[in-house]
Amino acid sequence: MSEHSIQINAVDPVEVLGANDQNLRIIRNHFPKLNLIARGDVLKVIGADEDIAPFLERWDQLVQHVVHYNELPRKVLDDIMGVGLPNEAAPEEADVLVHGNAGLRVKARTRNQQRLVEAVNTNDMVFAIGPAGTGKTYTAVALAVKALRDRQVRRIILTRPAVEAGENLGFLPGDLREKLDPYLQPLYDALKDMVPLQRLAEHLENGVIQIAPLAFMRGRTLDHAFVILDEAQNATLPQLKMFLTRMGRNAKFVITGDVTQVDLPERQPSGLMPTVTMLKDVEGINVIELDEKDVIRHELVIRVLGAFKEMEKREKEKRS
Repeated sequence: MSEHSIQINAVDPVEVLGANDQNLRIIRNHFPKLNLIARGDVLKVIGADEDIAPFLERWDQLVQHVVHYNELPRKVLDDIMGVGLPNEAAPEEADVLVHGNAGLRVKARTRNQQRLVEAVNTNDMVFAIGPAGTGKTYTAVALAVKALRDRQVRRIILTRPAVEAGENLGFLPGDLREKLDPYLQPLYDALKDMVPLQRLAEHLENGVIQIAPLAFMRGRTLDHAFVILDEAQNATLPQLKMFLTRMGRNAKFVITGDVTQVDLPERQPSGLMPTVTMLKDVEGINVIELDEKDVIRHELVIRVLGAFKEMEKREKEKRS
C-alpha cells in the first residue's frame, strides 16, 4: 500500500474536483481500488502502486484539459478517467481561433474539431459531417472570422437552405429579410459570440458579412471570400452543384451537414452524401467526420443521439 499527495496548483481545485466534490465522486467510481481524499488544494491518493500509476497519468490529462479549455464537461471527465485513454484524450493546446465577446476564447475542443481546423488551413474546400452539437458550424464560423481579421479574405458569406424542419410555418410577415432571418438565426448567434455587436452591424450593412439563403447564391462568383454552407443535408444534388461551382479566386468553402436530420420532402433526396462520395478523393477537398464524442452541448444531447441511433438500428433490423 502506497500513498501519494498531489498539489493542485495549476488550476482552481473546484474546477477539477467539482462543486461539492461531485467530479471527485465520479473519479472514485473509475478507480474503486484507490482511496482518494481531497483537502483544500491537496488530493491524497492511497492504494497499490500498479493502480496509482495509471491514475496519475490520467489525472495529469484531466488537469491539462482544464488548463487548456477552462471547463470540464462530464463526457470529457468520463473519457479521460475511463477506458480508452490516452488515445482518446483531448487534443493538445491549439491556438485560440477567435477572442470573442465577454472574454470568450473560441478554439477547437475535441480531436475532430482540431482536425477540422487543420483541414481548413490546408484545403480550400472542406466538408464537415456529423450530428447535432458537434461544433461544425461554430468552428467554421470562428475560422471565417479569424480569416477576415487576419485579412486572408475580404468577406464572409454564410448560407443555408431555407427548409422548414418538419413544420409548416405558413405565411411569415415582414420584408424579405424578416421572412428569411428565422432560417438563418443560428449563424447570427455564432457571429454575435465572436464579433462586437456594433462592428457586426457595420459588417452586415456594408456587405463584409453576408447571410443569405442558398437560392440567392445562383449566378454569383465568390472571390476573396470565406463561404460556409450550413445544414447542407437539406440541399439537393443540383443545389450543391450550383453552390460548389460558385467558388472564385482566393476562396475557402466549408460545407457542414448532419445526414441524420434531413428536412427535405420525402420524395426529394438529400444531395450531401452523394456529393461527398463523389468528391472525397479530389485533391484540395477534405472530408472531416465528427461523431457523438465531439458533442459539446449538454451531456443529455449525447444520450439523446445514442437513443435515436439505437432506435434506428432496431428499425433497420426489422425491415431487413
